[in-house]
Amino acid sequence: MTHQKKDITAIVIGAGIAGLSSAIRLAAKGVHVTVLEQQDTYGGKMGVWEQDGYRYDTGPSLFTMPQYVDELLTIDGKNDVTFEYDELENIGNYFWEDGTQMTATKDVEQLKDEFLKQLSEPKENIDAYLADSKIKFEITNHVFLEKSLHKLKTYLSWGTVKSFFRLSKVDIFKNMNAQNELRFNNPKTVQFFNRYATYNGSNPYQASATLNVIPHYEFGFGAFFPKKGIRSIADALYQKAIHLGVIFQFSTQVSKVEKIGERYIVNGDTESDILICNMDVASAAKGPLKNFVSSKRKKYEPSSSALIFYWGIDREFKELDLHNIFFSSDYMKEFENIFHNRKIDNDPTVYIHISSKCKVDDAPVGCENWFVMVNAPYVAGQDWEKMINEARENILIKVSKRLGTDISRHIRLEHKLTPELIQSKTGSYKGALYGSSSNDRMAAFLRQPNFSSGHKGLYFCGGSVHPGGGIPLCLLSGKITTDIIAHDFKLY
Repeated sequence: MTHQKKDITAIVIGAGIAGLSSAIRLAAKGVHVTVLEQQDTYGGKMGVWEQDGYRYDTGPSLFTMPQYVDELLTIDGKNDVTFEYDELENIGNYFWEDGTQMTATKDVEQLKDEFLKQLSEPKENIDAYLADSKIKFEITNHVFLEKSLHKLKTYLSWGTVKSFFRLSKVDIFKNMNAQNELRFNNPKTVQFFNRYATYNGSNPYQASATLNVIPHYEFGFGAFFPKKGIRSIADALYQKAIHLGVIFQFSTQVSKVEKIGERYIVNGDTESDILICNMDVASAAKGPLKNFVSSKRKKYEPSSSALIFYWGIDREFKELDLHNIFFSSDYMKEFENIFHNRKIDNDPTVYIHISSKCKVDDAPVGCENWFVMVNAPYVAGQDWEKMINEARENILIKVSKRLGTDISRHIRLEHKLTPELIQSKTGSYKGALYGSSSNDRMAAFLRQPNFSSGHKGLYFCGGSVHPGGGIPLCLLSGKITTDIIAHDFKLY
């Protein structure tokens, strides 16, 4: 059946930011788009929680590559949605058990000075690492991050050919930690850069050294903070989608998908030419798309999850900033416990995000809103109540010792998000934050493609498919998916 462009319809399952990105792009091309979301609001993991004057962005906390949001908000040539952000001077504060402390800045010269002063790491080591990270980005960005890895035409472009001639520099078959140990003198510097594996829920002792591209996002392009908080990213995208005529149906559980001819039938009554799944693919394969996607995926290892406490603190800590990391004393043991023993280490790396440092009305005057996160295993039948209680105590001991005060005496409010809740609230398979991990050297090629090879009109986007999780990659996932749709349906 041939459609005129104006008659093409699309259903997006899930209103996460990749789903919003896809909806916006299709609507801008004249497609009639309906988004079905099981929750009562949009944004997926990018949620918000407020109580007693404290406000928390409950999901992602780091914002890089804001141009991907800006592009979506002006995709139709109109500036009808306001979205503002500031670049951070200080990207993060880092603390070690022995009292060592350093601040990572956007100014690379200051950054190198800090590494030399605090960790005795030669400046030339930092220079060489950041230069290598930039090269990895230049090689991978237009191939791995902006195009489908599962379409032949990706490999026929001259840009891709040039990237493949330089592929050895990407270090796909080398180990991230091993490469970092060769590059740096101080184990603390190795730990600093190994941490970037956690940005997509992976283990630096197993993952490919290709992940050393991630720091370029921060130090090459900068880190940012939306003036109205991280949730305002989802707010802006939702507003743009509405302006473009996208229809949203919230509190709508997709329980059944059928295909009759070339049309998809959702829940027995809603039809469309195009179906985009923004659900976690592993969950969709066991649920509404069980007849379209295999649930027996080879070498599938879920990414790590997270345990997050939202603490309302009744005082301010001047030694803390927007992003703060308290490292574990044995990083290898921590990841061994997460990925192999399926438990939270008794000395976890603690990340504390305090948005009230930049957005003062996120906490009462003289107070701070602490988003306290530790890496956690995916759900695998653990005694979560016991593990969470132990983790809470270990976090308090660790942070209290480093800050020289009993933090438990300053907690006036507490809320938490556990791997089990992540699984139930967001549909993430086993509570994994980023779909599959990147622990396998070929992880990029093993991820779910952005399209179905066996079912015309079925597509996928989000953190569980190519190119991966995190705000920038989810937005790029929506772009890759709609670029393929535009080609398939001739939306030019």
